[in-house]
Amino acid sequence: MPKISDFPYSDAQVLDLAKQFPTPFHLYHEETIRKTVRGLNEAFSWCPGYKNHFAVKATPNPHIMQVLKEEGCGADCSSMAELVLSERMGLKGEDIMFTSNNTPLKEYQKAKELGAIVNLDDISHIDFLHGDGLPELVSFRYNPGPSRTGNVLIGDPKEAKFGTTSEQLLEGYRRCKELGVKRFGLHAMVVSNCLKVEELLETARMLFNLVLIMKDQLGITIELVNLGGGFGIPYRPDEKVIDVQAVGSGIHQIYKDMIQAKGLQVRIVTECGRYITGPAGLLISRVTHRKKIYKNYVGLDACMANLMRPGMYNAYHHITIVPNGEQVPGLPDRNQEMPDNSKDLISKTGIYDVVGGLCENNDKFAVDRALNADPRPGDVAVIHDSGAHGHSMGFNYNGKPRSAEYLYRCDGSVLRIRRAETLEDIFSTVDFAAAQTLNSVQNGSSIPNGKTNGY
Repeated sequence: MPKISDFPYSDAQVLDLAKQFPTPFHLYHEETIRKTVRGLNEAFSWCPGYKNHFAVKATPNPHIMQVLKEEGCGADCSSMAELVLSERMGLKGEDIMFTSNNTPLKEYQKAKELGAIVNLDDISHIDFLHGDGLPELVSFRYNPGPSRTGNVLIGDPKEAKFGTTSEQLLEGYRRCKELGVKRFGLHAMVVSNCLKVEELLETARMLFNLVLIMKDQLGITIELVNLGGGFGIPYRPDEKVIDVQAVGSGIHQIYKDMIQAKGLQVRIVTECGRYITGPAGLLISRVTHRKKIYKNYVGLDACMANLMRPGMYNAYHHITIVPNGEQVPGLPDRNQEMPDNSKDLISKTGIYDVVGGLCENNDKFAVDRALNADPRPGDVAVIHDSGAHGHSMGFNYNGKPRSAEYLYRCDGSVLRIRRAETLEDIFSTVDFAAAQTLNSVQNGSSIPNGKTNGY
């Protein structure tokens, strides 16, 4: 996995890409994705049947899914759309794990139709699902509550809406056994974007201990343990890449001490998403404006609709300014003299807020950030580590169309893997003619033949 300093593109390449393709756009590096998956597979090569079920919600694009499938990944799904995407990519059976919450029956039915591993979030779903038929393999999501701590991304476990308590877990397995279920799995997702090896090892200890408890108290053999995702990436320049080999070897030792020592065998899987595609993705945007009032603002053509994380979580994403040196048509004069705001400035000179154009004050990619260059209109702003939970969390506030996605192939070619949305896309779900007819009804007219035009 690369660090920010291991930027895979030259400045000239960045400027050329920004000329070729309308900004903003997301760009993914195929070689980085493949290398990261291979490293993860190597770390768990000691475990027969190991598979990473890629968290589809991180980067739900079929071209990315194809790359991951070629590298041996399955899919971790949490919605109907993710199940259908996985199905269309040729994944089926236990290559798919369905971990959802507040789940509609039709989504459970789809998961069962595909033969997916169904991971129940709540024991009340046992009877809810039993009426339609329980799947062959049932897994439960465990929430350790106050015995573990989470983080800002996933929350404090005792405050989190996900999973079952330990007592509920026992009851859930007992009830499923009574109903004839023969195969069982176990899952937990306690931390997110974790860079500490020991915290990930502790999740393994916790789950392996539950495997032993279920065997001793219920006579149930847990055949599958999903350690969750949570493997972190170094968003900040001073953060270190997690040693995934140390994670794998550490879990192997715990497995030998706790599972093999009892004569048991458990298949290990993970559901890493961010760890795989996060560092492989960049949001390429262009500086459009500068503003100097109480703070120094740098305006981009990207906005929170393209990358929600900084505005939603106050998450850090590193930003590199690539100076263009040329005037870009349609943008302000890059050499325009800006007003002197030194008397009003509440932040230091050379410190910027990097913002988008939404009518929303938290539409910010960075607050009080020192940048590598003084940004000017036409320069390219590269927002790092946007390859997971970037485009997928996009939205259309203010009618902003979501951006295109491109894949930088291993051979150096660039493939568009999703076109940018248009205003026509945004308006396609509404009926302007019906709205105008509705207005005429309010003015005394009537809708002919009782037609409602979809309303």
